[in-house]
Amino acid sequence: MKQAITVEWQSSHNNGNAFTKSMRLLNSKDFQTVFDDAPLRTSHQHFLFLARINSLDSPRLGLVIAKKHIRHAVDRNRMKRLIRETFRSKQQQLKGLDVIVLARKGMNDVTNAVLIEHLNGQWDRLIRRLQKAKTESAKPTEQNLQVSAP
Repeated sequence: MKQAITVEWQSSHNNGNAFTKSMRLLNSKDFQTVFDDAPLRTSHQHFLFLARINSLDSPRLGLVIAKKHIRHAVDRNRMKRLIRETFRSKQQQLKGLDVIVLARKGMNDVTNAVLIEHLNGQWDRLIRRLQKAKTESAKPTEQNLQVSAP
């Protein structure tokens, strides 16, 4: 049984879908920059996504799962595991983004399958907003189009 688990982990690690330490928001400064200025937001009944474009090539994830909202450690750990799992599956599309996921009350009452479906929907929504923001910033402005007369 252990070998099967090890082989599965190694195969996902080789695919580039591992969740390494460099893909985490680790200190309060990293979290604070996203909290202070999060132009990309998606909201759901059970969670809130705050995101900000970073200068790195990889996405980073921060989790805020308050004991006030999800009382039992088992449920908090399950939420974190499911959020990380869905993040890993979408990380190629989230390059250059810092994301914080905040849990809301009632998130622990939802089954894993439903929660994964909702999380994937929110990741897709965030990816669409990221692409929209990138295309808007790439569009030339009127000032850039004006040519000065000689």
